[in-house]
Amino acid sequence: MMAAAKNSNKVEDLRAKTDDQLSADLGDLKREQFNLRFQAATNQLERPARIKEVRRDIARIKTLQTERSQSAKA
Repeated sequence: MMAAAKNSNKVEDLRAKTDDQLSADLGDLKREQFNLRFQAATNQLERPARIKEVRRDIARIKTLQTERSQSAKA
């Protein structure tokens, strides 16, 4: 139950951001994902769960961007 509330807060925070802010966040997350993959390959990863978190955050942002572009077309 806690996780569901935590995720909805993340989504609300993302919805409050502008398109430019979302794009910047997406770039940061992709950079972090690259660094995490690199750390995993060299066995220097401190928090393996962070890979999953970053991947899901990227998906959240992309979903929001898709929703916004669809509503802009309509």
